[in-house]
Amino acid sequence: MIKNVQYNANPSADPLSKIARGLVQLGVRQLVVAGGETAGAVVQALGITRMQIGAQIDPGVPWCAAYSPLAADRVLHLALKSGNFGSPDFFAKAFAQLG
Repeated sequence: MIKNVQYNANPSADPLSKIARGLVQLGVRQLVVAGGETAGAVVQALGITRMQIGAQIDPGVPWCAAYSPLAADRVLHLALKSGNFGSPDFFAKAFAQLG
């Protein structure tokens, strides 16, 4: 088990992680996060405790079922896309897949 992991994200990722945290606290349960450092900052900000790999959106980028204390025991659907993955229509495909 990994404990007390510190993630030093790019400073521009911090405001986006705060936005993601606020959205989840307001009830949003589907997030697509682009950028590797931003994705790491968002996962940390949401206090993600575990993730389960789901359906593939594009090669190397699946939807994940994530568990966060901010989601009141409800599953979050996250897609964490690094900059080098995904086709030009990735975002449209991601949300179309969840319906």
